[in-house]
Amino acid sequence: MKLLLHKMSTQELLEDSLKQPEIGQTSKFHWHATPIGIAALCKKEVSESSTRASYEDALKEGLEVGLDLSREERESHYSKKGLVILFYS
Repeated sequence: MKLLLHKMSTQELLEDSLKQPEIGQTSKFHWHATPIGIAALCKKEVSESSTRASYEDALKEGLEVGLDLSREERESHYSKKGLVILFYS
């Protein structure tokens, strides 16, 4: 019997992880643990031009839930639920 492995894309992993309970919440973000890293889901709609400000807000608010993300790599993704800033090592 062969085992079929499905390699999920980053986007698929994020979408799946955002369905799981959050690990914390701050004024601007819902925080989720994902197989890739920590995802900060913006509570409000964010334009592409304000993504940089959202990143700065995520760094500050991450500390409120015990996450020092200042040394982590980051990527922005748009999910079905909105802008997600993904922090990973």
